[in-house]
Amino acid sequence: MRRLPAFLDPFTLALVATVVLAAVLPCRGVVAEAFDLATTVGIALLFFLHGARLSREAIVAGIVHWRLHLAVFASTFVAFPLFGLALKPVAPWLLTPELFTGVLFLCALPSTVQSSIAFTSIARGNVPAAVCSASLSNLLGVFLTPLLVSILLATHGDTGSPLDAIGKIALQLFAPFVAGHLARPWVGGWVERRRTLLSYTDRGTVLLVVYVAFSASVVEGLWQHVPLPALAAVAGVVIVLLAAALAMTMWGSRALGFSREDEITIVFCGSKKSLASGVPIAKILFAGHPALGMVLLPVMLFHQVQLMACALLAQRYARRAQATQHTAG
Repeated sequence: MRRLPAFLDPFTLALVATVVLAAVLPCRGVVAEAFDLATTVGIALLFFLHGARLSREAIVAGIVHWRLHLAVFASTFVAFPLFGLALKPVAPWLLTPELFTGVLFLCALPSTVQSSIAFTSIARGNVPAAVCSASLSNLLGVFLTPLLVSILLATHGDTGSPLDAIGKIALQLFAPFVAGHLARPWVGGWVERRRTLLSYTDRGTVLLVVYVAFSASVVEGLWQHVPLPALAAVAGVVIVLLAAALAMTMWGSRALGFSREDEITIVFCGSKKSLASGVPIAKILFAGHPALGMVLLPVMLFHQVQLMACALLAQRYARRAQATQHTAG
């Protein structure tokens, strides 16, 4: 049986179906309030399970690779925001203000966890370092993402209270994560044996938040305010962002003398942005914002593009490693 192409994986199809459902049948009133409460509970459960999965051994093993983590950190929280600011001069001609806000928000997000580790494993990179680096990126993102968003949006003519946002995110995301990690001695084994549970919780929560966000935006006239050329432009922007990040992490890690295995980890952890973390963070940062759906569009598009590009790149790395082994043998 042939597998679906990368751009037609089940989760991609589910995302598209969720957006279509929100466009045709948006939730309103009491139903929207109930769904909003469900997303809050789902997000807390998601981060609790992530905390329960992260072992102390992975944390300790990863700490020794501080140069690698610093490289990933610099790419995720320094280079990406600078890339976003570099787009500011051309943004008025390409994107609506809401879509550009979404691009800036995308640039401030932490790295992914599951796909970064999966692609690093496929490419035969440093998996323990990837586990630690991706997890650390998500923990730092709880505090750094709202701060970076505040700085980036201030340059874009918008302001907010980063301390207030950090407090809310810490309460809704970081606290359940810490609780899950502290409960690991009792629930860690159960969670490890049911890894698919985390996957379903992860994706189900994202789909629920996307549905609620797009429903609110559709009610406010989302598609009337987003012209087709702007959608095409934001797709082009996220492709350029990903290409720049991949090139920078690949050539940068080689210039800094990292091993091939560490290069792979830096490339896959330093070039990604987390949809699973981005959606709940956006829900908190842009609470009550009628254009939340438009803010999430760049993140959703980047998620699909990074999966397709990194799948091809991981296979290329794997083929090179296999060829090297055959040559050495």
